[in-house]
Amino acid sequence: MKSIFHQQNGYARMKDLKSAGIHTRNIAAAQRDGIIERISPGLFRLIEFPWDEYAGFTDIAAASKNAVICLTSAADYYGITTFNPTEVSVALPHNGSKFCLAFPPLKLYFFPAKYYEFEIRHVKTVSGSFKIYSVEKTLIDLFRYRKKIGDDIVLESLKLYLTRNKNKSANLLACARHFGLLERMLPYIKGMII
Repeated sequence: MKSIFHQQNGYARMKDLKSAGIHTRNIAAAQRDGIIERISPGLFRLIEFPWDEYAGFTDIAAASKNAVICLTSAADYYGITTFNPTEVSVALPHNGSKFCLAFPPLKLYFFPAKYYEFEIRHVKTVSGSFKIYSVEKTLIDLFRYRKKIGDDIVLESLKLYLTRNKNKSANLLACARHFGLLERMLPYIKGMII
């Protein structure tokens, strides 16, 4: 059973285990014995796999191929906020289906195609891979959700980004222009650069 998990970066679906001839009582016993854990309906992970700090993100990617890490979780990943999110922010396509995990706790956002498909990065880690928006797209989304997230987090993220990426502010301006947020963001950007 463990070899199936190792072949799939520490994850296996119930159908994969059954098709390999593993009986459901053996799967349940492995779960009881702490060898595997159920992270969502029909999806398990091997506990002893060499997981890293991004295991929660890879769990999300294993549960939904459309999931993209976004907003405060992406800002935390890029180190542009001191805010420590208690749940992982995940973007899904507007017509996408919900999913749930036992852990980590999720906050799902359904983005229209215009916002969902733009600037997705694929990150590969020891735990596996996951999708996340670029740092510039993350800032755009933070501005879009400013009233829900709070000005303090949004402005801190913008300030830290500009401090660390002075030469890349053109990327942020192009992204803001693409989404029609340039006029709204420009006064903040100018105030922080000066």
